[in-house]
Amino acid sequence: MTDHNSNSKTGHQQLDFPATTRNQDAILGVLQRILPDQGTVLEIAAGSGQHAVFFAKAFPNLIWQASDPDPKHRASIDAWAKATTVNNPPALHIDVLQKNWPVKKIEAIVTINMIHIAPWACCQALIKQAADLLPVNGVLYFYGPFKIGGKHTANSNQSFDVSLQNRNPEWGVRNLDDVAETALNAGFQLAESAPMPVNNFSIIFRKKAQ
Repeated sequence: MTDHNSNSKTGHQQLDFPATTRNQDAILGVLQRILPDQGTVLEIAAGSGQHAVFFAKAFPNLIWQASDPDPKHRASIDAWAKATTVNNPPALHIDVLQKNWPVKKIEAIVTINMIHIAPWACCQALIKQAADLLPVNGVLYFYGPFKIGGKHTANSNQSFDVSLQNRNPEWGVRNLDDVAETALNAGFQLAESAPMPVNNFSIIFRKKAQ
């Protein structure tokens, strides 16, 4: 179970999401197995930007392109990059519901703790855009809590799901079967579903040849 609770670093635009530093090592262990050796990785809803600098350091041969629809988040992403001297490009404004994302050639898309704090239409749009942008065998990676077979994997996730829907009825922990079906219809195959700490999952899709 994960949600974004943020603290602003005094005197800076950098935001600090505690969950980000807690899960980054576990996520890195998966990404090291699935990301390409070179090219551009697009991070959707990059939030504070802490992941963007952490992964950029871990993958020096990759270009880590962070994006977020929130201007405060984009400012934080760029502030983290500046403070840690990683050579990340400026954060992009990407709203997954809008077409014609301002990116060209990308090899992978990563989104962490996003689809449960957004309407289901955002997940659908993200998958559709990923299918249009990624090359054959390109990676689409999701991290976060999921229901498996329509059931929560922990009581804490069920409570978290209720709290999300109380905040916004369009939010909620997604059923992996629904995400996988949407991805399959868009031209992806489910390559791996890996349990992660604190009742989260890494979900890896790869784009199929047409």
